Amino acid sequence: MIFNEQTKSISITKMMVWEAYKKVKSNKGSAGVDQQTLEDFDKVRSKELYKIWNRLTSGSYFPPGVKRVEIPKPGGKKRPLGIPTVSDRIAQQVVKTYLEPRLEVEFLENSYGYRPNKSALSAVNKVQEHVRKYSWAIDLDIKDFFGNVNHGLLLKALKKHVPEKWVLLYIRRWLEAPVQLPDGTLLPTSGKGTPQGGVISPLLVNLFMHYCFDKWLKIHYPLVKMVRYADDIIMHCRTYQESTLVLAAVKQRLTDCGLTAHPEKTKIVYCKKSGRNLKGYPVQFDFLGFSFRPIRMKLKKGGSFLQFDCIMSRKSKVRITGELRKLDFHNKTQRTIQDLAILLNPKIRGWLNYYGKINRRCLRPVFYYLHHRMIKWILNKYKRFKRSKVKAVQWLRWVCNQYPNLFYHWVLGYQLT
Repeated sequence: MIFNEQTKSISITKMMVWEAYKKVKSNKGSAGVDQQTLEDFDKVRSKELYKIWNRLTSGSYFPPGVKRVEIPKPGGKKRPLGIPTVSDRIAQQVVKTYLEPRLEVEFLENSYGYRPNKSALSAVNKVQEHVRKYSWAIDLDIKDFFGNVNHGLLLKALKKHVPEKWVLLYIRRWLEAPVQLPDGTLLPTSGKGTPQGGVISPLLVNLFMHYCFDKWLKIHYPLVKMVRYADDIIMHCRTYQESTLVLAAVKQRLTDCGLTAHPEKTKIVYCKKSGRNLKGYPVQFDFLGFSFRPIRMKLKKGGSFLQFDCIMSRKSKVRITGELRKLDFHNKTQRTIQDLAILLNPKIRGWLNYYGKINRRCLRPVFYYLHHRMIKWILNKYKRFKRSKVKAVQWLRWVCNQYPNLFYHWVLGYQLT
């Protein structure tokens, strides 16, 4: 057990390490370069936590390498993630918890990514609010953002708010920790980049972007409305001329800070609404899993109007249907329908709690596909339905009527039609 003691020169208590451990454990995560999982760590927890505390407080903590893992992105590309060891995640969490309250008071309200009491849905809601007022939007994409954060500029920003030398020492060591590639090769850092997947990385990149972008934009273009979620940025302008001027200035500012606006993904978008007939410009952009585009809205008294609003993006639908295919539950005929509910309900709840908060109707194609997979499971499991899809549909509809609470989306009215 860890007790609240402090016997070293650096002001890190054992209770701070214990609280950091609980936070890391609740976030789960895989093993790092040492192959030690959270379950393995728990077997020698007291010894490992004492070791972390002892090294942190004496200034002798040196982080191990960061494990490189590549996850697939839409279009066949891959996103590199850095996975620190369990012990290193705990050490990073200690420093993050120590620093976060101090830096949070500096950040602007229009920054939403990885911050307490802020969420992706809050950012989406704010963009929704802005596109109804402004005719033009800049969809800014930063090329390889986490891999190009300049260490010198980041440490300069840290020194402005962090007088403690031990904090700067550890952050510098984390920034300089080598990356271990899948083939075992150690890749040294080159004065830039912070692992996307590190515990302290989101706090560091928010500080970097606070000075590189957020504060700069507020000073030089106070009339431009901006929403930023980490490196996903949407800016709202009144005219096309203002948009082109702002985008050119932003590109130069990013270059000065060692970053680059993606030449293909960055674009100016016309937020088309009823009564506006300007043609020849992009009229859609994606943000945090949603597509913002002109949508035909019905009036209660009849008729309709064109509103620039958001629905679930096509990429999100493809990703979710891909998850359902990977589950391959339609071939697991040894399971009961109650087993399927236990398997699927956590995922269904997550989709509804995110996409459904903005627009529930956009999830209908997802649930149509889910029901299609469930019908395939029925046809594979029950011999009496082998040659009759109609009877399988009727049986699933009967289950839906008799047990409307079995699947989470049935409770909310997404029943089989």
